[in-house]
Amino acid sequence: MEMQTLALGFFAAIAVGGLAWVFVYPSLSGDTKVEKRLSSVARTTPTVRQVDRVQRSRREQVEGSLKEIETRNAKQKKVPLNTRLSQAGLDWTPAKFGTLSAVLGVTVLGIAILFGASLIAAAGLGFAAGFGLPRWTLGFLKRRREKKFLAALPDAVDVIVRGIKAGLPLFDSIKMVAADAPEPLRTEFNAIIETQTIGMPLDEACARLYDRMPLPEANFLGIVISIQQKSGGNLAEALSNLSKVLRDRKKMAEKIQAMSMEAKASAAIIGSLPPIVMLLVYLTTPDYIALLWTHPIGRIMLAGCVLWMSAGIFVMKKMINFDF
Repeated sequence: MEMQTLALGFFAAIAVGGLAWVFVYPSLSGDTKVEKRLSSVARTTPTVRQVDRVQRSRREQVEGSLKEIETRNAKQKKVPLNTRLSQAGLDWTPAKFGTLSAVLGVTVLGIAILFGASLIAAAGLGFAAGFGLPRWTLGFLKRRREKKFLAALPDAVDVIVRGIKAGLPLFDSIKMVAADAPEPLRTEFNAIIETQTIGMPLDEACARLYDRMPLPEANFLGIVISIQQKSGGNLAEALSNLSKVLRDRKKMAEKIQAMSMEAKASAAIIGSLPPIVMLLVYLTTPDYIALLWTHPIGRIMLAGCVLWMSAGIFVMKKMINFDF
C-alpha cells in the first residue's frame, strides 16, 4: 500500500509539473512577450500591390483561354466530311466524293461478278471499294499533308519571330510566311489572312488553324497567339520558345522512328512469312496445300489462321506505334 501511495504521488507530481511547464513557464520566462513583439514587428498590412493584381489577371486570362480551346476541341470529336476533304487538301464537295465512291463500288462489284465471284464475295468487294478504299485514301492524303505542314512549321515560326524583332506587326509577319512558305503552309496561312481580313480577330483566326490542320503543333501556335493577344507579353520570346519546342518534338519523332525500325522490320518479316511459305508450297506441290480451300475442315483452319495472323499483326502494330 505504501509503495502504491508513493507511486501515485510521484506520477501526480510529474503531471502537475508538466502542466505548470506548459501554461505557467512561458509567461514567467517572457517568451510570450517576445513572440508578441516579433509578430507585431513582422506583421504587414494586407495591401494588394498592382503587380500582383496584374499577374493574377493575366493568369486568369491564360486559364480562360486554355479552357475555351479545350472545350472547342472536345466538341469536335466527329469531323464532318467536308472538313476531312479540306484537311486532305481536296476542293471536292461531299456530293462529288459520295458519287465517285458509289461509282467505284459499283464498278468493282460488276467486275467481280463478271469474273465469276459469288454474290456475297462480290458485294463485300464492292463495299470495300466504295466505302473503305476512298476513306483510306482520304486519310492517307491527310497524313501526308500533315507531315509536310510539320516539316515547314518551325521555319515559318522563325520567320515570324524575326519579323517581330525587326519591328513588323504580327499580321505583316504572317503575310511574309504566306507569301514565301511551301504548300500546305502557304494555303493555311492565307486562310488566316483571309479570315482576319473579313473582320475576325487575329487570335481567333489563328486558333481556327487547328480546325483545318488537327495537329498539336498547330494548336500550340493558336494558343500562344491567343494568350498574347488577350494578356500581352513578349510575343517574339514566346514564339521563339515555341519554335524550339516544335524542333524538339520533330527530333523526338525521328528518334522514335529510328528506334522502332527494327521492330517494324521484324513485324513485316513475321507477318509476310506465312503467305510466302504458302505460295512456295503451292508452286511446288499444289495438291498438298489445295486441301486448305477445297476441304471444309481446311477452310475452317485457313479462316482460323487468317484470324490469328490478323490479331498478331494488330498487336505488333500497337506495340511499335508510339504517341508522344
